[in-house]
Amino acid sequence: MQQSHERLEPAGPGPAPTGPTPAGAASTAAPAPARPARILVVDDDPTVAEVVTGYLDRAGYVVDRAGDGPAALARAAGHRPDLVVLDLMLPGMDGLEVCRRMRTDSGPVPVIMLTARGDEDDRILGLEVGADDYVTKPFSPRELVLRVESVLRRTRPRADTGPLGAAGLTIDPAARRATKNGTELALTLREFDLLAFFLRHPGRAYGREDLMREVWGWDFGDLSTVTVHVRRLRGKVEDDPGRPRLIQTVWGVGYRFDPSAAGPAEQEA
Repeated sequence: MQQSHERLEPAGPGPAPTGPTPAGAASTAAPAPARPARILVVDDDPTVAEVVTGYLDRAGYVVDRAGDGPAALARAAGHRPDLVVLDLMLPGMDGLEVCRRMRTDSGPVPVIMLTARGDEDDRILGLEVGADDYVTKPFSPRELVLRVESVLRRTRPRADTGPLGAAGLTIDPAARRATKNGTELALTLREFDLLAFFLRHPGRAYGREDLMREVWGWDFGDLSTVTVHVRRLRGKVEDDPGRPRLIQTVWGVGYRFDPSAAGPAEQEA
């Protein structure tokens, strides 16, 4: 399905590389550079795939490409990616099914979904199956690179905190592991970060704009992203997600994590 890509910028100097410094630029005593992240780009439009791959390559990433769902699953099985840029509209097997199968076969992997449609239902559906971010076509490849960098930053464990816990919930940021009453939780990247943020700031109400800035690292964006992730997180940490006790809705403000709540909060509309 061909779409308009007028915002795709011509190949040229991209963002400053974020990969390792060339050999010889530092003393031999310097530590070895970290392995560059591997990105899998899945899009059946050769023009889009080529431009996106070029920008990511110049930003210092190792990039694999696939043009359809089965090829994407085979690539991911052969070389596990650190992040997947995944088109929603793929021939044969759509991006939603690819995302589901990839999470089942390869475990948690960050996914940025590309959608050619602006419908909120499409974006929310992508988030519901576990996508960590989405970009609507036509888009700027430079913006996509920034989104990739933002998502990858969130996968790195924080150095300023150890394990956290409250109300039967525990998280280990270094291991990216979360449990509820000793049972491991299957959280996406953003769900983990959202839970970690709530555990670090119990009892305080945060608006969706605050959460987008603090958890996603964005100063602007579609606030329904936050709503969807809060709903998904409630489904995994609450005993009764329809009447949440831990992640409460503060009407007119946003959300508050209250591990000492004595009773259920009001049901969210």
